[in-house]
Amino acid sequence: MTTLGWTNPEATATVTILLRHGDTRLSPEHRFSGLSDEPLSADGARQVSSAAHRLASGARIDAIVSSPLPRAAATAAIVAKQLALTAATDDDLRETDFGEWEGLTIAEIQSRWPEAVAAWQHDPEKAPPGGESFADTACRVSRACERILQENKGQTVLIVSHITPIKIMLCRALGAPLLSLYRLYLGSACINEIQWHGNEFAAVRKVNDTSHLTYP
Repeated sequence: MTTLGWTNPEATATVTILLRHGDTRLSPEHRFSGLSDEPLSADGARQVSSAAHRLASGARIDAIVSSPLPRAAATAAIVAKQLALTAATDDDLRETDFGEWEGLTIAEIQSRWPEAVAAWQHDPEKAPPGGESFADTACRVSRACERILQENKGQTVLIVSHITPIKIMLCRALGAPLLSLYRLYLGSACINEIQWHGNEFAAVRKVNDTSHLTYP
């Protein structure tokens, strides 16, 4: 999709700010959260509030599009209130379906499905038992990305989503293989930013920015 190397596009850029939702009760133990209905925890809501204030103090945001899952929708609602905007939802921005691994830690998964998890960790075409592969997730996230860029040309859009969809969009912008998502880390309520110039050029301007968060 993107060209390699530097370029000097003349068209006005479309900017996507990618915000991961805040913590749920599963987040501190790094438990798999796919399509579950987990709400934000109290800590998660505080993280999002900090992110909302950070975003409100920056450049103008024209629109908000969110995953419909509760933890993302609640995150979008907090930010939307701060920005005086209304958040739309896009089902293709939902997290990967982790199937039978939902709610488990990687250690628990490795003890029960050692061969399956080893294959999954090295091949985005592999899916968890009863779940969805990262390759399948990438197909729908790419659809969402195309729609958002088409409908918001020249604007700045806040996309509220989850770890996997955000990693996929970063890989897309970098022209990196999907395997690269295994080497990216995204913290709760982190901010990422991509500047898009149609299908010709994209520049990743920010990754896993959590400078708005304070920790004890």
